[in-house]
Amino acid sequence: QVQLVESGGGLVQPGGSLRLSCASSGFGLVYHTIGWFRQAPGKGREAVSCISTSDGSTYYADFVKGRFAISRDNARNTAYLQMNSLKPEDTAVYYCAAGLPVGGSGCPDDYWGQGTQVTVSS
Repeated sequence: QVQLVESGGGLVQPGGSLRLSCASSGFGLVYHTIGWFRQAPGKGREAVSCISTSDGSTYYADFVKGRFAISRDNARNTAYLQMNSLKPEDTAVYYCAAGLPVGGSGCPDDYWGQGTQVTVSS
């Protein structure tokens, strides 16, 4: 059974940092592109950052460039999203996804986790 489980969300003050983790089971992450998405209340889901399996190339949405960093540890079947300089507008449920790259961003949409809440507030 393919499963993705996110962790690391929480409440943080503006300017703070969080690191999200995405642990996979039932399949090897090494064979899949990994993506982080987010959905804020009343808004659609949007791609945040993705990393390929082939050459490790990355995609970052403009609104997180220079603040967030995606990485993967294939030996641990885990992906990460390091989030720095967080802003209130980063508040959302963050999801990880895995699968084949799709579209211009090359982000996947085959398998999804249940999401983890990130709230940025003073």
